[in-house]
Amino acid sequence: MSVSRGHRQESPCKLSEEGNSPGADGNTLTSFGLLGCSPTFTAAMRLMRRFAETSAHVLVQGETGTGKELVARAIHYLGERRYKPFVPVNCGALPDNLMENELFGHARGAFTDARESQRGLIGSAEGGTLFLDEIECLSLKGQVALLRFLQDGHYRQLGGHGDLRADVRIVAASNQDFSELVRNGQFRQDLYYRLAIMSVDLPPLRQRGNDILLLIDHFLARFAREYRRPVPVLDRASAAAALTHSWPGNVRELENIVHRQFLLADEGVVHLEPISDPAAAAGASEANGGWNIDFAGMDMKLAKAEVIARFERDYLEQAIAMTRGNVSLAAQHAGKERRAFGKLLKKYGIDRNRFQA
Repeated sequence: MSVSRGHRQESPCKLSEEGNSPGADGNTLTSFGLLGCSPTFTAAMRLMRRFAETSAHVLVQGETGTGKELVARAIHYLGERRYKPFVPVNCGALPDNLMENELFGHARGAFTDARESQRGLIGSAEGGTLFLDEIECLSLKGQVALLRFLQDGHYRQLGGHGDLRADVRIVAASNQDFSELVRNGQFRQDLYYRLAIMSVDLPPLRQRGNDILLLIDHFLARFAREYRRPVPVLDRASAAAALTHSWPGNVRELENIVHRQFLLADEGVVHLEPISDPAAAAGASEANGGWNIDFAGMDMKLAKAEVIARFERDYLEQAIAMTRGNVSLAAQHAGKERRAFGKLLKKYGIDRNRFQA
């Protein structure tokens, strides 16, 4: 049984058209989890395909949850490097004092515990692609080291003698506004220009129209296969609500909600309601003098986690609103390190651009 489509018009887009046509290895964008027919999305995918045909470095930008790593994987596997390694790394997880060691590796004896040499991420990605997610989290020292490598492909391991060379394509990703980062001295302008020679911007889900319903169909069918259940029907009220929701967490938020409601579906019908606007929910909560949380069916541990999550989200939104979207200043007021504060914003899908004057 397929998902009922009486709630919407059929999309005129065909998934076999340009943007979802098979690549050199037979892969389609759908096989990478990239699904959509809206003009903004297909334009981004067309550009991405052009980039995949080259070996130039690429910068992928978009809000949290828009599918930046999926695009990076598609660029790799649709290009000539597809039979070589794809190595993903989150720059926010690289400690500043170990960053160069993680990227470039070390020679034997470089430091006390260096009993064996280590290739590093660059060496591990030889011939393939190194995906640097949250590139803005690299320290200024790390940015200098990366820029040096991007200039000619040469690098030096810690404790090594002489330069090594690696044939590695860099695909970087960020959800930040680089013009502000550069202006505030948090990101090197020369590194940004080198990465942004080829850049692709992924549209937020709220700008993709009926792609929302197309993605819901896709997720329901996928979960049905995974759990070996019949494909459920999406009720009409949920379809209408999904189209009007702002989806601050984008495709990731949609997938998580569909997953949860699929598992809770009764009699083969999926209800995505209530999908509430965070700002409206915050206003209602404030009017009630606190959070409106239904603890029925929750044990104490789960209830406590829910209260903490609500507090953190509200605190973060108020902090970022007070500074009109300035993450550094908000982190300072909160007494948090900027990188840690930024990770919390990402965790809760809070887009600072909504609070800019």
